Amino acid sequence: MEFEEYVSARGQELVRLGFTVSGDYQRAEDLAQIALMQAFRSWRKVRNVDDPHHYVRRILVNEFLSMTRRRSYSEAPTAEIDPQGAVPDHATDIANSDDLWRALATLSARERVVLVLRYYQDLDDQTIADVLGIKPSSVRATASRALASLRESKKTNRIDERLS
Repeated sequence: MEFEEYVSARGQELVRLGFTVSGDYQRAEDLAQIALMQAFRSWRKVRNVDDPHHYVRRILVNEFLSMTRRRSYSEAPTAEIDPQGAVPDHATDIANSDDLWRALATLSARERVVLVLRYYQDLDDQTIADVLGIKPSSVRATASRALASLRESKKTNRIDERLS
């Protein structure tokens, strides 16, 4: 697969992932662009791995987590912005829900990423662990803590119904 083919096939999906973890469409575009730029630099190696999208998705998630560690990053997602050109699906309805965004904004960046990869990207614990470079048991523990935090935030009924 050539780089241009990959971008055509998966570019919008990367922007949607960036939007879902960051809550900001401009930041999502930046994350996708950075991930694609880094993948392009070593595309010969990337295209030969088993799953190039997994590799690029990991770059995007790592960039987001690095971004949140910087002082200039604002943690509050701005869910009112709807990504243009996004393919509508049930996950978009969940992601655009105002109460869910506010609850997700209370989580740490890593907790938010774990929940997004699990419920929005529908990835299993092993794949999430590979993306984040941690153990599957850490993924489960992080998800458990994040869901417990969401339950404590008094949004339990509406959020739990959407996440289950």
